[in-house]
Amino acid sequence: MSAHEGTGGSVETTERAWRPSLLRDTATVFSRQMRPVLHRPVMLAFGMLQPVLYLVLFAPLLTGLAGAEGENPWQWFVPGLLVMLALFTAGFSGFGLLPEMASGAHERLLAAPVSRVSLLLGRVLRDVATMLVQMVLVIVLVVPFGLRVSVAGAVVGLLLLAVLGTGLATLSYLTAMAVKQTYVFAPVLQTVIMPLMLLSGVLLPMELAPSWLYALSRANPVAYVVDAERALFAGEWGASVGIGWAVAVVLTVAALAVGSRAMRRLSS
Repeated sequence: MSAHEGTGGSVETTERAWRPSLLRDTATVFSRQMRPVLHRPVMLAFGMLQPVLYLVLFAPLLTGLAGAEGENPWQWFVPGLLVMLALFTAGFSGFGLLPEMASGAHERLLAAPVSRVSLLLGRVLRDVATMLVQMVLVIVLVVPFGLRVSVAGAVVGLLLLAVLGTGLATLSYLTAMAVKQTYVFAPVLQTVIMPLMLLSGVLLPMELAPSWLYALSRANPVAYVVDAERALFAGEWGASVGIGWAVAVVLTVAALAVGSRAMRRLSS
């Protein structure tokens, strides 16, 4: 066997071994990251605080009013609220990494005998799992107030938000690793998250906005996910669902590609 053939065989073997190793390492990191959450379930309630406040303080204003195009206001408001929960839960996930970076714990983890990419994926999956539990609890809370959902649509809608949350959490961690300081991370995140939320139409229909503001909202990828969520919760499977999925998948694939490359560079 030539040296070239030997090298090629070695690389091929390494690639075959890397894939199950990545899955195993990601599962290990996910399990480790979930332990504090399971030991302190009250933190799930704190994570739900903001959407619950919107439900308590804002939703009563919708009582007796028709939502967009005359539909039940709960059917219109709750899917948008779940997107808001994804924005804030996944978007702010990078805050948890900053203390570890400051204390040196993150660097010690990078020296552990696991795939560097799994250190990112395990955290992201923890955040997405926590977010989905919070979303299910929000839906359960609202059903007695008149929310009527398509079960199949709600399941697909939650999967869509899991995809979006994966991309947002990945970008949040990458931002945290880039800026390293809480006093820098917080304003950067607020500057990005607030326009994404306000221009997505989660609180008020953007169709009522001036033409220039509506045009800005159409440049916001989150707005298409909001449209898809509302359609899915209503049991509709039109073009808006496909567009929302396409936007979420493209965003997440791009974020994971950048995140994987960044984590591998940390190991080099």
